[in-house]
Amino acid sequence: MGLSFSTWRAGGYANAAVPRPADPATLQQLGGQTMGTTWSLRFDNPRMLPLAQVRAALESALDRVIAQMSHWEPGSDISGFNQAQAGARHVLPAEFATVMRCAFRWAAASGGAIDPSVGPLVACWGFGPEAEQAGLPGEAALAEARGRVGWSRLAFDEAEGSLLQPGGATLDLSGIAKGFAVDHGIDALRALGIADALLEVGGELRGIGKRPGGQPWQVLVDGDPSGARRVALADMAIATSGDRWHRRSHEGRHWSHTIDPRTGEPVAHPLASVTVLHAECMQADALATVLTVLGPEEGFDFAQQHNVAALFVSHGDPAPEAKTTRAWPAAAGT
Repeated sequence: MGLSFSTWRAGGYANAAVPRPADPATLQQLGGQTMGTTWSLRFDNPRMLPLAQVRAALESALDRVIAQMSHWEPGSDISGFNQAQAGARHVLPAEFATVMRCAFRWAAASGGAIDPSVGPLVACWGFGPEAEQAGLPGEAALAEARGRVGWSRLAFDEAEGSLLQPGGATLDLSGIAKGFAVDHGIDALRALGIADALLEVGGELRGIGKRPGGQPWQVLVDGDPSGARRVALADMAIATSGDRWHRRSHEGRHWSHTIDPRTGEPVAHPLASVTVLHAECMQADALATVLTVLGPEEGFDFAQQHNVAALFVSHGDPAPEAKTTRAWPAAAGT
């Protein structure tokens, strides 16, 4: 999940990361396009590695994620699985298997609030590359889509990293792959010897090390009603899931792109957004999806039970209401 680059900048994520007049020349920045959105990197470059070398390493990592896990790419590994015949078992590339292990972990823990096989329902409600219509889906279409969804149908072999195509299953990793792309990009930067960086892909961020001068990377939390909630990303990642970036409406009904795989319906609770802090962006991304689906009460209890650092923002009258779990850092505000 996440934001467009324009929303990300306007929301304040980039404000604390861009170079300031007093910053040393070793603080450098790069940006580009990926996964239907943008990426942005700020990093300390004391060895003055060529920017072209840094860009090539990072874009190679991001392209690898696309080649494996983008259901928008007809030739990707995930598209190959989605189009495969019933009964076919696919041994996944290492990165793809890592993402599936995370997805299956939280699917099992949450009772299916995140489900990598949710693709048919996403399409049924008018989202994704296979979107079926712009209006409300009919009961027959919904029933057919529900019958094709269910993470346990995939018979994931965690040790081997393989999936079964049971027939009609359509994987959609939108709620987790972008976060993994951030982690994978960080790994590529570390392989170059870069130890201090802030990387963003489509609104999901991870900071390693510190800014030049020794201060931690700082970001403003999007969706916070106070507009001033700041967190330090000292070897930490942040991901936000919410209802205001992708929406549909038809005949007076409005719905978001977040589909509850358990019911087959878009979420219909008062949550505006959930922001999660975690050491890995993949985990933060997946958990933000889980908590958004579970909602303000069940999701909050789940986050407390699993010691997840999360900020819940609900639509309120007259103003939004914010609530944090006990794992949320005190320095970030409450």
